[in-house]
Amino acid sequence: MSSSLKQVQTIISRINQSIIGQEAIVEKIMVALLADGNLLLEGLPGLAKTRAVKSLSKELKVSLSRIQFTPDLLPSDITGTEIYQPDAEQAFTFKQGPIFANLILADEINRAPAKVQAALLEAMEERQTTVSGKTYEMQPLFMVMATQNPVDQEGTYPLPEAQMDRFLMKVIIDYPNPESEKQLLRLVRNEAKGAVQTEEPFEQQLIFNARKEIQAIEVSEAVEQYMVDLVFATRRPEKYSEQLAKWIDFGASPRGTIALDKCARAVAWLRGRQYVTPNDVREVIKEVLRHRMILSYEASAHRVDTDQVIDEILQVVAVI
Repeated sequence: MSSSLKQVQTIISRINQSIIGQEAIVEKIMVALLADGNLLLEGLPGLAKTRAVKSLSKELKVSLSRIQFTPDLLPSDITGTEIYQPDAEQAFTFKQGPIFANLILADEINRAPAKVQAALLEAMEERQTTVSGKTYEMQPLFMVMATQNPVDQEGTYPLPEAQMDRFLMKVIIDYPNPESEKQLLRLVRNEAKGAVQTEEPFEQQLIFNARKEIQAIEVSEAVEQYMVDLVFATRRPEKYSEQLAKWIDFGASPRGTIALDKCARAVAWLRGRQYVTPNDVREVIKEVLRHRMILSYEASAHRVDTDQVIDEILQVVAVI
């Protein structure tokens, strides 16, 4: 086991002490960071979506910006703007917005209109933003973690498909079990007493070292074909199942295949292996594909969601 893997596992263990009962979610957040992607967290209010992001920022020496999306938010509130200073040598100086940080928490991203959401697009995909014709680079370690609430949809703006596709993963947070909730109560009491100790955060270089090791993870031709077949089944469902053909209107883009490869390699690395298995692919396929498909009216009428469609795809697509 490499030193980078040991340190990353330590980070995951520390976050799990702060986010009780959400071990699978914490690992998916780390997978997204290791795979150098952006993450969309969806869950009901009070399920520690924001806390999860903040807990990650405490374990690494990184800057964190929190943007509360509201209907009156402007694009310049995210990217920054040029300010006129008549006494300065340069009359206009650029004041950076909150997007210029390592970790960006876009809280309730679906509360702002599309024009504001689009301000994130260039930064998320190109790792740069353009203001008044000038391009500004993002930090080398950069990740957008957006949250959204699946209920209380009045006054919200659904994310455009183009922006959804730029999220590497969509993670759904559910309620903790009763035992975890009891531990959560004790944790909150201890935090109120100041009895919870904080550990020294790790350097950013740890993540870059881990990413180099993940790049070296081997993917066999059979696993490559398996990933391609899974994504292809979302585009040509009629070749695999009559039921799938009724459920899917539009399938995943090539970004889905690339994301599946990145995340599967990150999972294999976390498991201490130098190669990807089909189980690694299956472990992340729902988070990678659930936001990249558009289901039919018939699927909606029968209350079939994307996770059920992916379960069906896993049943009909064979491993070579």
